[in-house]
Amino acid sequence: MMTPPHRSSRWKEWSGIIKRDKRPLVGIIILLIFILGAIFAPWLTPYSPSSTEFTPLAAPSWHHWLGTTSSGQDVWAQFLYGGRISLSVGFFAGFIATALAVILGMLPAYLGGWIDTVMATFTNIMLVIPGLPLLIVITAYVHQTGPVTIALVIGLTGWAWGARILRAQTLSLARRDFVIAARLAGETQWRVLIGEILPNMLSLVVANLVFATIAAILAEASLEFLGLGNPTVITWGTMLYWADAGQALLNGAWWWIVPPGLAIALVGLSLSLINFGVDQVSNPRLRLNKVKVPKSRKGASS
Repeated sequence: MMTPPHRSSRWKEWSGIIKRDKRPLVGIIILLIFILGAIFAPWLTPYSPSSTEFTPLAAPSWHHWLGTTSSGQDVWAQFLYGGRISLSVGFFAGFIATALAVILGMLPAYLGGWIDTVMATFTNIMLVIPGLPLLIVITAYVHQTGPVTIALVIGLTGWAWGARILRAQTLSLARRDFVIAARLAGETQWRVLIGEILPNMLSLVVANLVFATIAAILAEASLEFLGLGNPTVITWGTMLYWADAGQALLNGAWWWIVPPGLAIALVGLSLSLINFGVDQVSNPRLRLNKVKVPKSRKGASS
């Protein structure tokens, strides 16, 4: 009889993976730098991100580490405070999309019948619809768009890929011996679903959260850059929007464009590096490929 993996060994798996593969650790460090910078923004800069009292388009200097905008705003202050909103929107939207993927992917697949058929059809329809055009249409008809509204729109439209993957895994796990044994033991459906199936899909759920967060940060920046958000709220996306509107490239103000664009790229990179570790937890064969075979064994086998 197949038994589920021991749940207390997850942390040991993670520590072993980080010792063998440094990519997840590098990703965690990069992400922590941005998170800590956003949290401690008031202590890292003395300026307000909306203050316009400085010299316009001043190059980076000791007083303004990343220069100023065409309106005389400090780019370093905008960079730190903008990270608060961009990261919050990304993680909030990623959490919403992942929660919906878990509910709409696992529950219908476990219950089966017409519920699963209808939900699978609806999921396939959502996958066919292009994501960014759908976001543009929805935000165009929503009044008073802000970070919370954009996060909700991104989260409510970004669950389909995760739901499809979790549905397939639920259908596979539902046929395993330990799940069948739990049913025969008289466990309720909710107990089997939450206590037996979900823990064995935790790595897939985390992987979905990682990719959903990356997609949400990129989508938020795209919507803000297109002017579909609130331009008065400082985010990395609105920094790019105002840099484009202020003709930063024509004025040679590279310091206005590079920081937010590079931050978005590095956060996406950090989450992708973290996902390498998540993949190794969910796929043991990736860990086995890392194990080196001694030369003596290779010679004996040949």
